Amino acid sequence: MNREEALNLIKEKIKNQNLIKHSLSVEACMRSLAKYFAENEEKWDLAGLLHDIDYEETKDDPNSHSIKGAEFLEKLGIEKEIVQAVKTHNEAHGIPPETKMAKALYCLDPLTGLIIAATLVLPSKKLKDLTVQNILNRFKEKSFARGAKREIILKCSDINLDLEKFIEICLKAMQEISKGLEL
Repeated sequence: MNREEALNLIKEKIKNQNLIKHSLSVEACMRSLAKYFAENEEKWDLAGLLHDIDYEETKDDPNSHSIKGAEFLEKLGIEKEIVQAVKTHNEAHGIPPETKMAKALYCLDPLTGLIIAATLVLPSKKLKDLTVQNILNRFKEKSFARGAKREIILKCSDINLDLEKFIEICLKAMQEISKGLEL
């Protein structure tokens, strides 16, 4: 599956525009991390774009989220490493991510939410005005964007990145697609 086919599939399965933007954010971050680690950008890109393919179908049953998506992708013949990354990104299952790709997806998924929340409290509400320091400050505020689980974001150490560098890579990636995110 190429990116265009994956994006068409996302638009077919997901109607919520904010969820599509989230998928695009995760995709951009995965691509930047793949580039940083000299990994296969196309594979990482697909993992990021497709990670929430089942979200609208499973939103009322978080325990089936990512399991159904992984099963769906497997039936489509998507590469096993991508399917496994999608499956393990939902911490509710307690399945530890094993590959670098899966570990990256696991810890950056909540980071994108923190970055968006930090953007929306800026006077300009623009990603271009957000800094790594803004995000680090918000990261320390436990009541800010509670859904962005800090303990999961901190798993960036499992891919040999400190928090600041991890945020820097992901923020830059999201800033590069800010027009498409309407931020």
